[in-house]
Order: sequence, then structure tokens, then C-alpha cells
Amino acid sequence: MRFLASLLCLALSATLAHAQPSHGLSVFGDLKYPAGFTHFDYVNPDAPKGGKMSLIGIVAIDTFDSFNGYILKGDPVQGYELMFDSLMARAMDEPDAVYGLVAKSADLSADFSTLTFTLRPEARFADGTALTSADVCDSFRLLSTLAHERIRLTIREVKSCDAPDASTVRYTLAPNAPRDLPVTVAELPIFSKAYYATHDFSKQTLEPPLGSGPYQVKSFRQGEYATYGRRADYWAKDLPVNKGRFNFDEIRYDYFRDRTPAFEALKSGVIDLREEYTSRDWATAYDFPAVKDGRVLREELPDETPSGAQGFFFNLRRPQFQDVRVRQAFNLAFDFEWENANLFYNSYTRTASFFEKSDLKAEGLPSSDELKLLEPMKAELRPEVFGPAVMPPVSDGSGQDRKLLRQAAKLLDDAGWKADGGMLKSPQGQTLDAEFLIDAPVYERLLGPYIKNLRLIGINATLRTVDEAQYQRRMKTFDFDLISSRFSMGNTPGSELRIYFGSASAKAPGSYNMSGVASASIDALIEDAVTAPTRDALNTAGQALDRVLRAEQFWVPNWYKPTIWVAHWDVFSRPAIKPKYDRGIVDTWWYDPVKAQRINREN
Repeated sequence: MRFLASLLCLALSATLAHAQPSHGLSVFGDLKYPAGFTHFDYVNPDAPKGGKMSLIGIVAIDTFDSFNGYILKGDPVQGYELMFDSLMARAMDEPDAVYGLVAKSADLSADFSTLTFTLRPEARFADGTALTSADVCDSFRLLSTLAHERIRLTIREVKSCDAPDASTVRYTLAPNAPRDLPVTVAELPIFSKAYYATHDFSKQTLEPPLGSGPYQVKSFRQGEYATYGRRADYWAKDLPVNKGRFNFDEIRYDYFRDRTPAFEALKSGVIDLREEYTSRDWATAYDFPAVKDGRVLREELPDETPSGAQGFFFNLRRPQFQDVRVRQAFNLAFDFEWENANLFYNSYTRTASFFEKSDLKAEGLPSSDELKLLEPMKAELRPEVFGPAVMPPVSDGSGQDRKLLRQAAKLLDDAGWKADGGMLKSPQGQTLDAEFLIDAPVYERLLGPYIKNLRLIGINATLRTVDEAQYQRRMKTFDFDLISSRFSMGNTPGSELRIYFGSASAKAPGSYNMSGVASASIDALIEDAVTAPTRDALNTAGQALDRVLRAEQFWVPNWYKPTIWVAHWDVFSRPAIKPKYDRGIVDTWWYDPVKAQRINREN
């Protein structure tokens, strides 16, 4: 029996289990807000309602063709989650706590086998029909059978969902279910059973669906914009979890094919707010008149969430990347120090861990508790796992560090790739090909110097730019050599570890396991983390997992920054406290007509 498994049964009753129904849930049983709380600390409970916010949202997404964001097919519109309620709502100033929304209480049995929710009788869909336990269980049926693989994987240990009566939902959990499963279940979206009796949930659609959430689709033009209107009759607007939230009458997401017109849209006032992702633009482009006279504000909001992992990910399904020495050579050829100084205005810090800015990040040598997890599988792990945690190389900042490039060339030679006419070839005469797949020209300036270094050591590195639709299709089907990606997990990662690193997700279309990592040892460590009975045990399991993942070198780590760059017209106000684990922009800000009048920008 593994180290943590023996502790699990003893600790379950001390984590999520409750002797009586509770107003909230958290992974390890700790709740900040008591029963009867009136609102979250990070909202203004008296925030005025009204006005509009137009924004770009996630700049990497430049089109949409579906309002169903829960399936693999299609490119979902941003903001679709605003249309749906869940049993409980997350508190964004706690690591993993949720509090009653559709459900007024939750009761987890002491043996962790059943999770029972009592629903609020006043819950309603936007068409006025009652939201009942039948809708909750039918939603689970749709999600567990037809939803995206990344959703289905997180709820696979739910054995059944039953509705004893209209206001009671009872989930039966499998033995040894992940400790975060109750919270995951509590956050699942709720759909109308009657609506999906006549609509196919498995298909992408541009018909706005029926929901029970605070917003509904007001207008849209495919691939150009989508506007959500706040529901004045929203049944849950005065609940403690919603007080001071959802303040805009309209939220509009605009789409642009590339970053230049998106930036011009902010300058000209077409949109109100833009999050900036490009260090060069943040350092040099915000010198237009509206910034100089204070009508447009540049703000750096603190980002206290785990930064996760951004990097160039190898597709391990490709034969040329099977040897870890090849992957290590790619790492040695990337000169982050030069790029940070010359392209990024020294805005970033190098990413080293898959759990950067998190207690799960491995540091130095393995602790004694980590070794208890790692030693039993020592024969299957790389020797580097038992030394100091693998770190990315540090260059001399010249752009072509000869020492590192010589090390890379030697590793490639040792792996059987021999120089032939300036290119490396395998014993079978094949060149070492590496195509970077991108969907925006901005990446060309980042990858150009890196590709130059790779070609210097004989790698046939190339760049392929495709449109967003083709990019999404190739990403979902793993049709790439290397791809730039970023993912971050929650403050208390659990089932999502299987999605990012588990063998079961390696071949699932659309999986977040971009590299196709498939290892029994990694799977075992994931389960140690997923079933960890305490936060300390989770941190230990996560650190051990991080060591093993980093030793595999299946990515070239990129960078992160501790702040969020936002530029917006000065027409908004916000609470004095920012939610620790969220931007809070759409959720807690509000339109300020006094500010808008001052700069002559009323909406």
C-alpha cells in the first residue's frame, strides 16, 4: 500500500465530511465564511447596476461558432458560463471553497460514499420554469456521457445521480474517489432537462441555450461579437454568493483576427477594456493621447494564482522526440536570458516548474516524505529525480551561448543524430524535423531566434502559421511537432492532474495532455495527489510529481509574471479588495456614470 493510501480512510471524516448539512464545501473542510454570511469580502454589496462593458477577453481566441462550451466540437463563445448556474459557487478568496447557490446545503456522508444537496425551491430557468433535482441529474447524465473528455475525466468516479424528490439530489461516489470530487460536482453547470429533450447536447450550436444564470445572450454575430444581457428577473441575484456581483447590464466580447486591430479598437474607443499579453506593447505602445490625458488607465493587478506552466511542448507521439537527450538539447538551445532582455523588456521570470508560484513546486533535493513516494518506483524513474529538482539552463545572454549549444550538439550525437551536410540525420537518413505550430504572427519574433539556434546545431526547425480554426483542429487531433501552450491548475489540484498528465488522457482527442505523457509512475503519483488526505500530503505528492515531470523534459519552459496587465477607459469602479484568486473584472467591477461623464464617454 502506498504511503498516502494508509492515511486516507482515517482522514476522510476530517476533510469534506460533515455531521450535518453545511452551507459550503471545501476540499479539506476549511471554510472562511460562516453560515449566514451576507456577501463575499471582495465585493461591494451596494455596487450599482447598469452600464456596459466591452472587452476582448482571451486574446488568443479570435473566433467562435458555438454556444456550447462543454463538448469537444466547435469553438465556444467566450462568456458562455454566464448563462448557467451550479449547485454551489466558488469563493475567489479561498483556495477551493464553494457556497450554496442552487443548493442551499450539502451533506457528505462520513464514509465519503454519498453527497446530498438540498435545492432552493425558488430556483428558476430564464423561461420561468422551476429548476429541480431532475434537471441536475439530467445535466450530470449529459456531462458524464457527451461532454468534453476533460470534463468526463473529472467526474468519472461518480457512480450515480438520483433525485428522491424535486428538491433533493443524491450523488453516489465510488470507493477511493478523489478528495476534490464533491467540490467538482458542486460546480457543474445545470441545464434544463426539458430544453435538452428537444435539443442535441452533443452538437455545436449557434442557438443560445436556456439557462438559469445571471445573463442570457442578447445579440451576436458569429466570429465577431457576442453580447450578454443581465437578467433583471434573475432568481438568485440577492443570494449571499451573488451580492455585489454581475453589475453590468451588458457584457460584450469582441473578436479580432490579430492583435493590431484589437489594440486599435481600444485606442479608438470601440472597446472598453483589454488585457495586454505582449511585453513590447505594454512597454512601448501605450503612448496614445487617451493614456497621456488619463482617459485610458494602465493598471498592473496582482496575480496571486499559481502561474502554472507555459512553454513549447513536444508531441511525444512523434518518433523524433522519444529520446530524452533530444528534448534536453532543445532546452539548451533556447536562450531565455537574451529574449527577456531584448524582446520582453525584462518583464518576465523564467518558469521552472509545472506548479510555479505554488506550494506543489519541487525545490532542491527530495524531502524524506517525497522519497517515501519515489523510492518504490526508483527503477522506472530517471536518476535526475533523486537529485536537485531539474532547472532550465541559464545562458550568458548572448543569444547564442556556445557552451550550451556545444552541450546540445553532444547530446544529439549521443542520441544517434549525426551531422551530414549541415543537418542532423538518423541512422536511417532522416533529418531531425521540428515544426512549431502557431496561430498568430506575434510568435514569429519569439521563435525566430530560437529556431536559428536549433538550425545552428543541425535541427531542421521550421515555423508554421495557420488560422485559428485550423490551429484548433490540429491541436485537438495532436497534429503538431511542437506547440506553444500555457495551462494552470487550481490552488488545490486534484482530478485535473489526470487531464494534463494522465495516461488515460494521452490519446483522448482535445485532451490537455498536449505532449501525450503516458507513464505508470506518473499515474501513481497523480493518484497520490488526488487522494491526499491533507494539504501537507497534497503538497508532498505534488512536489514528487513535479520532480518526475521535469526530469522527463517534455517541454521547453517559458516565462511568467506576477501581475496582470490591463488597460481600460476610465469608466469603471471596483471594490477596495481584489479577489485573491481571480481578476474580478467582469465579476465585481461596475460602470461608473460620473467617471464616464467626466471623460465624455457615456454608454
